[in-house]
Amino acid sequence: MNRAQLEADLVTYYDSEAAERTVRALPPEREAARSSYADLLGRENRASVLEIGSGPGRDGVALRDTGLRYTGVDLAPESVALCRQEGLDVHVASVHELPFEDDAFEAGWTMSTLLHVPDTDLDSALGEIVRVLRPGAPLAVGVWGAAQSREETWDEGTGFGPRFFSLRSDADLREQLASYGEIEEFRTWPGHGGLHYQWAVLRCR
Repeated sequence: MNRAQLEADLVTYYDSEAAERTVRALPPEREAARSSYADLLGRENRASVLEIGSGPGRDGVALRDTGLRYTGVDLAPESVALCRQEGLDVHVASVHELPFEDDAFEAGWTMSTLLHVPDTDLDSALGEIVRVLRPGAPLAVGVWGAAQSREETWDEGTGFGPRFFSLRSDADLREQLASYGEIEEFRTWPGHGGLHYQWAVLRCR
């Protein structure tokens, strides 16, 4: 599947679910990870954060409310519209073409986004994220993973179209992230269907 078709499928799916995702509960582990990350940014006196894959803005509102200057991007226009209703500065954009200058942000946050990027395209995505973050910026990455890496397309019968997933093992994800900086934290928690959630803080080069 080419990148354009993959991203078009994601827009179709997430546009259809945007409103429902505003009220879907987040796992307590995810909220705890976000809180600890915000604390890290506070200790380091970091003022700005870029979220890649904002969704409807739940993390964005929480990060902004800590006093950070928040900016976000998302592929799905409906999600971007919901973010803007919350007063968030969010733009429609692909992780492969971020509309920002080099070294524009002091920190980065991306949850459940890079799992939609094939391994063949992951360097493009990570390289673009690191480009717009300042050297030494902490980048928080969260994705669903599996015991053995695999790539597959899910169609849950919703009628909203398929979604591509790249589910990486802990070792493979760590190796891929380590090409762009030092992994300062890596934790996981149980999920569903034999999957688990992976959360890392990468200190970008």
